[in-house]
Amino acid sequence: MPLLGPEVLIATRNAGKVKEFVPMFEAKGIAVKSLLDYPELPDIVEDGDTFAANALIKARTIAERLGVPVVADDSGLCVDRLGGAPGVYSARYAGEPSNDAANNRKLLEELAKVEADAALQDGSDARGLSPARFVCAMALVDAEGRVVAEAEGACEGVIIGEPRGERGFGYDPLFYIPELGQTMAELTLEAKNERSHRGQAIRRLWEALS
Repeated sequence: MPLLGPEVLIATRNAGKVKEFVPMFEAKGIAVKSLLDYPELPDIVEDGDTFAANALIKARTIAERLGVPVVADDSGLCVDRLGGAPGVYSARYAGEPSNDAANNRKLLEELAKVEADAALQDGSDARGLSPARFVCAMALVDAEGRVVAEAEGACEGVIIGEPRGERGFGYDPLFYIPELGQTMAELTLEAKNERSHRGQAIRRLWEALS
């Protein structure tokens, strides 16, 4: 991975993401910097209609601004019963500014509405665990903003009715992985990186660069 060099810039201000990125890049001997190190830079307008489009927007915007290679990801939660929502709007599902607790409350409220509507329409009981997946698209661009590699990862699970776990961030406390018997927020950082959509995307990025 000569393009990355000894240090990589990750185009995010999400401290939770940075915490996950650090050990995965350090395992390759690469130090991590993020937009938390550049508070003077303005927020990036993420107006793409797919995770991949938003990842490229972030990577290219920062590469062109700073003149360095950049890795960016865009990720979110897609819930089957909500038609794939919140999707690309995951971070701001409950509105601006982004707030994890508010997003989780809205997610449960929207699922409750779907269950109530199903009961009214045909008398069925729609209560239960809704299949869902975390999706991550990742892009690496060079200092001129040209695409070097792209990768995607996904993690399947279900949404539970109340938060569990103190680790992670975002929707992790509601995202339950049946095979592990834990929510994403109950996993250690090492276990989460092994299983998560983001961990999968990074490993596929390494493969694309090898």
